[in-house]
Amino acid sequence: MTNTAHSLGPLSRLSVLVSGASVAGMALALRLARYGARVTVVEKAPALRGGGFAVGFRGRAHRTVLERMGIWDDVRRHRTHLGRRTIVGVDDKERADLPAFLMSGDVEICRGALLQIMYERTKDHVEYVFGDRVAHLQEDFDGIDVTFDRGAPRRFGLLAGADGLHSPTRRLVFGDESRHLRHLGYYAAGFAMPNVLGLHRSSRICSVPGRAVGISNHDGSPVGGGAFLVFRSQQLAYDRDDVAGQKALLAETFADLPWKHTRHALDALEDADELSFDAIAQVHIDRLSQGRVVLLGDAGFGATTGGTGAGTALVCAYVLAGELAAARGNHARAFAAYEAEVRDRAKGRQLVPGAPGPFLAPPTENRIRTRNLVYRMLGSRLLAGVFERLAEKAADAIEVKEYPIGIGDPAYDGPRSSAATGPSRNRQA
Repeated sequence: MTNTAHSLGPLSRLSVLVSGASVAGMALALRLARYGARVTVVEKAPALRGGGFAVGFRGRAHRTVLERMGIWDDVRRHRTHLGRRTIVGVDDKERADLPAFLMSGDVEICRGALLQIMYERTKDHVEYVFGDRVAHLQEDFDGIDVTFDRGAPRRFGLLAGADGLHSPTRRLVFGDESRHLRHLGYYAAGFAMPNVLGLHRSSRICSVPGRAVGISNHDGSPVGGGAFLVFRSQQLAYDRDDVAGQKALLAETFADLPWKHTRHALDALEDADELSFDAIAQVHIDRLSQGRVVLLGDAGFGATTGGTGAGTALVCAYVLAGELAAARGNHARAFAAYEAEVRDRAKGRQLVPGAPGPFLAPPTENRIRTRNLVYRMLGSRLLAGVFERLAEKAADAIEVKEYPIGIGDPAYDGPRSSAATGPSRNRQA
């Protein structure tokens, strides 16, 4: 049960199932719960996901939403402070440095840390169901009957699909992903590894034609670090639930990359408890809602990794919840307003085809040399400033509206307060 304060919100009569404990899904759950909605989040993973790539936020819009959600201070407290990103050749000699703002924005945080922050803010008034997923749904005039892989069937007022690039919600409502997913010729993987290079809030990246290995340390720990692998490839057929098979694929792909630290990354890959692996791809869909179902995050406008996905997901979750509150639960009106607000912004993420694949792993030696030259130029104070202003302008493509203030929200122009809490309703499927 939610507490009394939440039951008085503008969405107190609304029940919402959020599919996916992603950045988008958990941000939406936080906002809806503060408006009084009864929110359930279902996540196929057995627990909250940790690790993953770091995510960055930049510009006025991102900061405004983080502040209005009451998590800006927490995000800053857990920021990575990642500084120098050095591109090296296979001889391990330095070729160029990437300016920190280029990849990190104004503030960068590990995805797992961001999810944990939002989980702590929601766990007492949002129901989390781990180890399950939506299998089937049937909508009628006043709700949606949902069947799960493991749990008992349940009924909800609305369903929000925040379940990633390969969204089962999108497939159930809008058709097979082959109609909407556009492969961009690259794959990317990320996993934890020991800090064998003794890095301190820095990274080293080695590129050969069509492949790149990166090793980093985000938090200054002398012990832990991370690795990422990027490679150029036609679309592959593989089991997304077979982590061992994905590890074998990556090990074979990078076995002969001649940088001396490749072996360290592949050894860590073999031992990694968690692996983030997927195509660099984009979702192109005509609309973001149908009936009582709505999409957000990568499910609706995915562009995989590239520096703006988490910020876009966060802003769009804020807008969707705000429009539902403003419409007092009238989903048809709210979904139309949400789409009008976010569509251009979401499309803007997809204007640079394939990024960051061709940047991290250019297809030829000549393009690698050109990339290195560009990064050396971006290191100059003049060009760095120009590029940073352009990046902020893109991030601020949407004007963040002032929606109704939720229970426990910090005042927009006053002191912040912590989220209201109620009895815990977490359970395993």
